[in-house]
Amino acid sequence: MKWIVGLGNPGKQYEHTRHNIGFEVIDALSSQFAIPLDQSKFKGLYGMGHHKGEKILLLKPLTYMNLSGESVKAVMDYYKLDLEDLLVIYDDLDLPAGKIRLRQKGSPGGHNGIKSTVAHLGTQQFNRIRIGIDRPKNGMSVSDYVLGKFHKDEQPFMLEAVKKSTDACEAWLDKPFLQVMNEFNQ
Repeated sequence: MKWIVGLGNPGKQYEHTRHNIGFEVIDALSSQFAIPLDQSKFKGLYGMGHHKGEKILLLKPLTYMNLSGESVKAVMDYYKLDLEDLLVIYDDLDLPAGKIRLRQKGSPGGHNGIKSTVAHLGTQQFNRIRIGIDRPKNGMSVSDYVLGKFHKDEQPFMLEAVKKSTDACEAWLDKPFLQVMNEFNQ
């Protein structure tokens, strides 16, 4: 079974913020794959179904970003899932807004959701899609920036990033992740 995790924060006040772009990809996949996120367990909201003959689990941890790994680990242990079948989607300050980058491993780079995931899984070796949100300008604090909503001029880039990310997830159902990386890291 493939399992796809989008990182974000629960609650209305965090909807459509930069830090919740991982949740937006999971919502798009839920719609695209017709897999409702209708189960609440493991400190997360998730759904299971099939697409292109592959069994899939979609997960949105509801622990708040800093504790995301608790939910990821609980799902992995309960369903006895393999790390090579995991794909984590999250925001990245070090990429321009709307740019996506696929990787098979790497350090958390200051991202607290990935720090928690790495700590709970005991490895940095898992597939990921990083979605660029750019860095704050004019001395704005990082926390205020990531918890802020996208500006009007950024929204088309972010919609495109969500679309590219869902396309990459769908491609991964048929192809090795390395091949998907080569296709989408242009």
